[in-house]
Amino acid sequence: MRNTDLRHNTALRAVLAVLALTALTVGGLLAHPGGAASAAADPVRIMPLGDSITGSPGCWRAVLGNRLQETGYAVDFVGTLGPQGCPQARDGNNEGHGGALVTDVAAQSQLPGWLDTTHPDIVVMHFGTNDVWNAVDPERILAAYDTLLGQMRANNPDMRILVAQLIPMNPSGCAECAQRVVALNSRIPGWAAARSTSRSPVTAVDQWTGFSTSGDTYDGVHPNSSGDDKIAARWYPALTALLTPGGTGPTPTPPATPTPTPTPSAPGSATCGAAVRTVSSWQDGYQAEVTVRNTGAAPLSRWTVRLAVPAGEEITQVWNGALTRGPAEVSVDALSWNGALAAGESTAFGFLASRSATAGSAITVAGCAAG
Repeated sequence: MRNTDLRHNTALRAVLAVLALTALTVGGLLAHPGGAASAAADPVRIMPLGDSITGSPGCWRAVLGNRLQETGYAVDFVGTLGPQGCPQARDGNNEGHGGALVTDVAAQSQLPGWLDTTHPDIVVMHFGTNDVWNAVDPERILAAYDTLLGQMRANNPDMRILVAQLIPMNPSGCAECAQRVVALNSRIPGWAAARSTSRSPVTAVDQWTGFSTSGDTYDGVHPNSSGDDKIAARWYPALTALLTPGGTGPTPTPPATPTPTPTPSAPGSATCGAAVRTVSSWQDGYQAEVTVRNTGAAPLSRWTVRLAVPAGEEITQVWNGALTRGPAEVSVDALSWNGALAAGESTAFGFLASRSATAGSAITVAGCAAG
């Protein structure tokens, strides 16, 4: 009888121990909602970082937030600034500081305090427009980017960063601003690629291509409703790549552009077409974009676009392509990273052109050769 009681007491103590452990575990989860059970349901915290294009009111944030929510992504836009007057739902918190220079924010160490308050998982940064307007050298702007990146990773070693190639600008009081944006934008993809890691990816997002200062801004700088839609559309695929498990956020493919006229070639060979459009213009020059499309069924590994240059005009700068000058035509060759196009795929390059008062029509596409 004594042995039976001992066995019963031992079993009872074991049951009580299990119940006590279970109670402690449940209590711990209830007391610490950041535990594993609730973490899976926590939204991803996204900080929109920049100047008045991001705030004041920065309606692209609401457009983007609505689209993410409607397509099933659990996100929370965070920042020390509240909604800035956009008349749409989900005009969330942000760090869109009107008039701010990224070089000042870096020099004054303003970002660490914002990060400590909000703890973002992803930073979406469109920053540098005011620096460009104030003729700050691209090297200094990129050095400020380096400072901010270091502060982001100090706050969260797993920080994921999307950095924009800035939308174009053509304010009435700054004739040089258009070209300054191009000079900075040409450096941003290389900067991002050199600093990206598997743990903390840095992705350049092309907000420049396809954006018109005349049609997508209300003052040559700040986006109107169509500009907000375009900015949100460019952020969306880059963000969803990060929000998908295992995603690292590759630079998104530009949105659809006018279908170019194909260049005839032998049946079965690679073919391409090109179309040019003016993005913005000023008294003695303009900015243009050329879309190159694989118009055949076979993949192509390279392309060359010939441009007819009227008398009185000159191409002064090209990006996303290699320029070769001729007497009445110039040619632009693909670079190592944008030459390969699958059937139906497209890419784009841009250029700045100067023009005299007596110049006639604008530069046109003379042909496209594929290889």
